[in-house]
Amino acid sequence: MRIQLDCQVQFCYDSVMAKAMANAHAPATAKGRATRERIVQAAAELVAEKGIAGMSLDDVRARTGASRSQLYHYFEDRDDLVRAVIDVTTETVLDRQGELLYHLDSWAGIDCWFDALVQHQTDRQACGGCPIGSLAGQLAERDPDARAAIAAGLDRWEAHLRDGLTRMRTRGKLRKDADPAALATATMASIQGGLLLTQIRRDPHQLRIALNAARNNLRFAAA
Repeated sequence: MRIQLDCQVQFCYDSVMAKAMANAHAPATAKGRATRERIVQAAAELVAEKGIAGMSLDDVRARTGASRSQLYHYFEDRDDLVRAVIDVTTETVLDRQGELLYHLDSWAGIDCWFDALVQHQTDRQACGGCPIGSLAGQLAERDPDARAAIAAGLDRWEAHLRDGLTRMRTRGKLRKDADPAALATATMASIQGGLLLTQIRRDPHQLRIALNAARNNLRFAAA
């Protein structure tokens, strides 16, 4: 199975934007929601192009045609807009993995997920890294609220594997003393580290090495 896990944040999917909006204080009218979505989309595109530091409210206004009063109507300040970008980035990462995340309760499902992650990096010629990890590098040490939002996003990703491993333990596929939470965290660390090395070295095999180690660690807990 192939996966479209685009680690450069793409914002052309209305469904992704709608999911992110569901977690925010959405405007009451359709016009208001569309305006807010357009502002978040523009901010996210600017972050992908220039990084957090390069995204200014003036740039967002220029790209969207929104007035300063509109920006401050939908967002308390620039930091509030950045947190909206974090939310939609998380939604994009999860949405791109699709149904694979709901089948992590078998060895075949986990292998398919791992293979798809590596194949996607091969297709991308090892460019891009992970958008959530990229935001963490830019924000975690300077904005506690942003760090908490990024941590929550990573936990949502990790929870799919944690829940799958819990079901495997219940069915006797893992040892009774296996710790699904610890195994999921170790696997997420392998994914993030593998994506970083793949991006830096432009070599998808770096992710494969990391995921092979993660698989061996998971198999060690097999019943």
